[in-house]
Amino acid sequence: MKKLITLFIALIAFSAVAEDEIYTGFFSNKAVGGYDTVAFFSLNEGDKPVKGSSEWSTEYKNADWYFSSAENLSKFKADPERYMPQYGGYCAWAVSAKNDFAPGDPQYWAVVDGKLYLNYNQNVKTEWDAARARHIVQADLNWPTLIK
Repeated sequence: MKKLITLFIALIAFSAVAEDEIYTGFFSNKAVGGYDTVAFFSLNEGDKPVKGSSEWSTEYKNADWYFSSAENLSKFKADPERYMPQYGGYCAWAVSAKNDFAPGDPQYWAVVDGKLYLNYNQNVKTEWDAARARHIVQADLNWPTLIK
């Protein structure tokens, strides 16, 4: 039991200093929680995200990306940077306001100027929405230092 606790503490300590470029959670390798990142670009804000399927998936930047159709998979493969969420799918507000990592939740999303942003929860998204342009500018400045 002591070994398990020591391993758990070591994993938490390591995760606090070494974040992956793409957020996948602790026990998954699914980018965007397994949702179809291409589908966000055809939704209206407030619509529910579309779940992807392992039938149409690919690996990119050490994460597994799932799509709801072969067409969306092809679009992603042709230009993954266009469809990836900003800041690796981490919470856009946390990257901006805290210069830190927090999980991005695909339920709290926005597409702004052709880019996908995820936030931690509804309260955080509401705060981010109130000053989107300012948060995007600040997060764009902070992000390169976070993933160094």
